[in-house]
Amino acid sequence: MPRLLRERAPAKINLTLHILGRREDGWHRLESFVAFSRTGDLLSFVEDQPLALSIEGPTAPAAGNIADNLVLRAARHFAESFPGAKLGAFHLVKRLPVAAGIGGGSSDAAAALRLLARANGVSLDDERLIAAARKTGADVPVCLAARARMMRGLGEELGPLLKLPPLIGLIVNPGAPLETRHVFARMNIPPGGSTAFGGHPELSSGMHVEDLVGALGKGRNDMESAACRLAPIIGDVLAVLSAAPGCRLARMSGSGATCFALFKDCKSAARAKKAILRAHPGWWVKSCVLN
Repeated sequence: MPRLLRERAPAKINLTLHILGRREDGWHRLESFVAFSRTGDLLSFVEDQPLALSIEGPTAPAAGNIADNLVLRAARHFAESFPGAKLGAFHLVKRLPVAAGIGGGSSDAAAALRLLARANGVSLDDERLIAAARKTGADVPVCLAARARMMRGLGEELGPLLKLPPLIGLIVNPGAPLETRHVFARMNIPPGGSTAFGGHPELSSGMHVEDLVGALGKGRNDMESAACRLAPIIGDVLAVLSAAPGCRLARMSGSGATCFALFKDCKSAARAKKAILRAHPGWWVKSCVLN
């Protein structure tokens, strides 16, 4: 009987996002510390079936054309890297918002690669698997391990996995899709140009939560200002989160429009979630533990 395998595809949260400049070929150079939620989309896989993808879930209608989905793109790149590999049928339960700055599509693609690796006895450290992830998208390699680490360059330069204390927070999306390319265009960094906005704070495994939050507070998201001009509601989200009792840090993730806040404890986060949903019932608000 064909096996049924499942993988979580958690949200990727850019706790910091420094844009260092723009290469001559137009791609932007970044330095970002990312962490992952413990919940998100759910991807199932039935092996030894024709390659296929079906999608359901609350945010499935926004997922676009199935034929262009990153899950199928990742599977095709896996097949190129591993000729004769077993493929199969995928089913995605889509819960994360789309075009939201939390790497939902990239995380789905990474989950597909993990499932295919399990089905074919491939190690997650296999260079061919990592190459397939790079071909699929800039954020897919960091999503393979789905653990906190630094990412640099175009996203392909990955630092070591870092052990973090649990970070309690909220992830909030106001329902305003925002494409990364539009935010970069608004930043208007010329090809070959550098930003010189400042260096990244030092982060290491085993940091005490107070030290970690303090260090993160010295970082920033360089895309936040441009994103707020394109979608002013992001400023409203950040203001609401910053004003919540117990909030230690509020910042936009990725290119937006999703924002996150870190709280001192679960009770503070729960109270904030309840208050935000009462005032803004149309917003997507999820509790999270980041690691």
